[in-house]
Amino acid sequence: MSKAPVLILGGRSDIGLAVAHRFAAAGRPIQLAARNAEALAAEKSNIELRHNVSVSLHEFDALDINSHERFVEQIEPPEIAVCAVGVLGDQAKNERDLKAAIMVMRSNYEGPASIMAVLANRFENRGSGTLIGISSVAGDRGRASNYIYGSAKAGLTAFLSGLRNRLAKKGVHVITVKPGFVATKMVEVADRPTKLTATPEEVAAAIEKAVARKRNIIYVKPFWAVIMMVVRNIPEPIFKALKI
Repeated sequence: MSKAPVLILGGRSDIGLAVAHRFAAAGRPIQLAARNAEALAAEKSNIELRHNVSVSLHEFDALDINSHERFVEQIEPPEIAVCAVGVLGDQAKNERDLKAAIMVMRSNYEGPASIMAVLANRFENRGSGTLIGISSVAGDRGRASNYIYGSAKAGLTAFLSGLRNRLAKKGVHVITVKPGFVATKMVEVADRPTKLTATPEEVAAAIEKAVARKRNIIYVKPFWAVIMMVVRNIPEPIFKALKI
C-alpha cells in the first residue's frame, strides 16, 4: 500500500527542501508547493532519483489567501503538511517602511495561518493527519532587534497552540517548530554561535522525530528553550534597558 504524500509549503526554502529529502528518504511521496513552482524541476528530479519516490510540483502563493481553498481542493490529500513559509525582512527598514513591515507580518503569520486553517478543516473532517508550522524563538518575546518578524511568529505560535488544542481529540496532531538560528540563504550566519545554529538538515531530522514521537513544541537546538525561558522572565524594567 502506497504512503500518503507529505506536503511542503514553501518548497523552495532551504528548510522546505531539507524536509522534503528527509521524508522522501523514508519512502514518502512529496508535494512541493511554492511560487513559480515549475522552477523547482531540478529539485524534483533530484529527490525522485535519490529516494525513488514521486514528487509533484504545485503553484502556491501564501499571500493569495483567496486561492487557498482551491489549492487544497486540487491536490491529493496529504497525511503530513509542513509550512516552511516565511521571510525574515530587515528590522531597520521595516521600522520606516510600513508596506515592507506588513509584507513581513503577512508572510510569517497571515499566509501560513490561512493555509493551515484550510488544511486543518480538511484533516479534521478526515479524522487524521499532522500539521507542522515553522515558527521561531523570535516569537517568544518581542525584542527591539527583530520585533516585526518576531510579532508575526508570536502570532503563528499562538495560532498553532490554539489549533493543537482544538484538534487534540479529532485525530489531528499539530506541531510547533522553533529552530533558532538556521544556516540558510535567508540568514547570514557568519557571526552566529555554532552551537546555537542548526542546519536545515538538522531541522528536518527534528521534525521527522517530532512526528514519530507526537511532540507538540520543539526547539531544534534544545538549549534555545533555556535561553528563551530566561529572556521571557527578565523583568520589564530591566528588559527595557537591554539591547537584544
